[in-house]
Amino acid sequence: MQNRFSELRYKEVVNLCSGQRLGYVCDAEIDMCSGRITALIVPGRARAGGLLGREDDYLIPWESIKRIGDDIILAELPAPEPRTRFGGR
Repeated sequence: MQNRFSELRYKEVVNLCSGQRLGYVCDAEIDMCSGRITALIVPGRARAGGLLGREDDYLIPWESIKRIGDDIILAELPAPEPRTRFGGR
């Protein structure tokens, strides 16, 4: 099964360990040397309807992705790694 990145953006990510719905993929980290995706990024939830900004983004390592279905991505994350919006890594 092949997917384009534009198709991944419409898939919801669910944590298999907790059953938590993390949200929809918004971006990816790519290793420029190998051309492989190293992680998917899911934006954090909006606080107070978006008036108070957002929670930290989730950085989901590619190794944690267990299955990519037609409309959902299943990831095994014991504790999702939050990533701040401004500050990078």
